[in-house]
Amino acid sequence: MTNNHKQYQHPNPDDRSDNVEKLQDMVQNTIENMEEAEASMEFASGEDKQHIKEKNARREQSIEAFRNEIQDESEARQNGYRS
Repeated sequence: MTNNHKQYQHPNPDDRSDNVEKLQDMVQNTIENMEEAEASMEFASGEDKQHIKEKNARREQSIEAFRNEIQDESEARQNGYRS
């Protein structure tokens, strides 16, 4: 006979110690993706070029959001993650 009781898992503690570094990696990866997309525009059709431009515009917005979050996380780290 099997045990039908669900095993409850407790959430992992919030570990923000490496958030700044992860966000910085995300910024770098996004910049690299933008550069690759720009390079691919040389071989793209008109419609594809427009899609690339639109996607890169969204990437720029993401980078700005990442940088704002990096600033917030950096300040939180300096303050010992106190609210």
